[in-house]
Amino acid sequence: MKLHDIPLSGNAYKVRLFLSLIGQGADLVNVDLRSGVHKRPAFLAINPRGQVPALEDGDFGLGDSQAILVYLARRYAEPSWYPLDAEPQGRIAHWLSFAANEIQHGPAQARVIQLFKRPGDLGAAQAKARQALELLDGELSRQPWLARTAGPSIADIAVYPYVALAHEGGLETTGYPHVLAWQERIRALPGYLPLPTL
Repeated sequence: MKLHDIPLSGNAYKVRLFLSLIGQGADLVNVDLRSGVHKRPAFLAINPRGQVPALEDGDFGLGDSQAILVYLARRYAEPSWYPLDAEPQGRIAHWLSFAANEIQHGPAQARVIQLFKRPGDLGAAQAKARQALELLDGELSRQPWLARTAGPSIADIAVYPYVALAHEGGLETTGYPHVLAWQERIRALPGYLPLPTL
């Protein structure tokens, strides 16, 4: 198995984290975005969107971190990470969408603007991030894990990275005690992989 990876990417990190949590090995292939390798035919054959991360598992190729989590959970992980019952699957789908939308356009975008000096409206991204954090804090005040499962699911892994890296987007998270406690629960999981840092 190969994971096409960028070490500082939160989306790539969530896949590395999940692989570590389930004890599944993968060869990491660092993608040099500046050279444009992710837009060349060989990479586009794995992920036609030309984005990182991308996974190769034998002849199977897949892009998008949320989709990769679903695939890895179903193929290699214990069922608790992605239960077969309709209710937890629906809740997991909800949080995967949240990771791809509210989190991506909030804390992830704020991090890209502040840390990597990319163009964008930092204030707007931070405002979206605070809305997402408030929603998360409310949800986590009622249950320890996002999908309301007995333990963590891929929903938690999908949402965690950019929330835990929110400070790199200029966001203060001390006002969200339930989010902070949830992060501690994730960091306490066997196989936890430290967050990427510059």
